[in-house]
Amino acid sequence: MIRLEGVEKSFGKVVALSGISFEVPDGQITGLLGPNGAGKTTALRVVYGVLRPDSGRALVDGVDLSLDRLGAQRRLGVFPHAQGLYARLTAREHILYFGRIHGLSGDALRRRADELIGALGMEDIADRRTEGFSQGQRVKVALARAMVHDPRNIVLDEPTNGLDVAATRQVRTLLRQLREQGRCILFSSHVMQEVSALCDHLVVIARGAVVAEGSPDELRRRTGKESLEDALVASIGSEEGLA
Repeated sequence: MIRLEGVEKSFGKVVALSGISFEVPDGQITGLLGPNGAGKTTALRVVYGVLRPDSGRALVDGVDLSLDRLGAQRRLGVFPHAQGLYARLTAREHILYFGRIHGLSGDALRRRADELIGALGMEDIADRRTEGFSQGQRVKVALARAMVHDPRNIVLDEPTNGLDVAATRQVRTLLRQLREQGRCILFSSHVMQEVSALCDHLVVIARGAVVAEGSPDELRRRTGKESLEDALVASIGSEEGLA
């Protein structure tokens, strides 16, 4: 479970987060949505442990990131928007390298790499250097890298960005399987079709604050809108583009 409690974060005079609180329960996919500049990226970086909040706290399975950052991060699998792959490493070498960082080794690590390569349909690129990979191929490597240590909590920022239809379906299937295993999944996307297909619960952020929460159906019912996109715009209270 991931939880933010009264998190505030400012950059100089700019208030990015103004005391936001929300919970990401186990066994669900929770969508984090909002317009550009709403504070989503800052909130995710607080969850990753990259940013320290000015006040409030972020917890992963009850572990406070401010008090035990490494302990909390060991419980997280993170797929950031910028994948940051090493061009001279193969896809398999990326998985093995990050597995060793998380304490895996030997046959167990090799088996885990093979599992992820198969689950994400990476057999044809597993032993190629990532230099020159397409965006979709890069996404697959970054997803496998995030999942190598079999984390109970998974944070994904635009995981299907750049994927073709077949690869998008593979990622959706993987996320549903993870949900069925009882894992906690925090998912950020601007594609409403993706959100509607995957998310059990939505947290909508605007101007650094949580302005709406609930299932997609609850948000549509509460705003009186038929489409999820219209419901989110109504919740935000402006025509700002969602991202």
